Amino acid sequence: MSQSPAFSGWQDVIALVRRAGQDGHDDALLTALLTPDERDTLVARINILHELLEGKMSQRQLSQLLGVGIATVTRGSNELKRLDDDSKAWLARLLKSEAEQKAHTD
Repeated sequence: MSQSPAFSGWQDVIALVRRAGQDGHDDALLTALLTPDERDTLVARINILHELLEGKMSQRQLSQLLGVGIATVTRGSNELKRLDDDSKAWLARLLKSEAEQKAHTD
């Protein structure tokens, strides 16, 4: 009998994060899964997507603002191009809403 990993695809990871969130332990799971550098990278990527969707600054300005390479910003831009219009609009609303909520609580 051959053995295989219990979690074998991206959808398995998504399901696990959803379950952890339902249980109120999403922070603990993501902290265990990601190194501090990976968490910082994820924050940068979220900011990249947010700023690109806002469309108020160039990729070069965004690179300088976030202290990331232009190639990192370009990769974010390329990923946005892969999204359909509905998904892109949903993501823009989500990020804008969260950014506004955070601005009111800071």
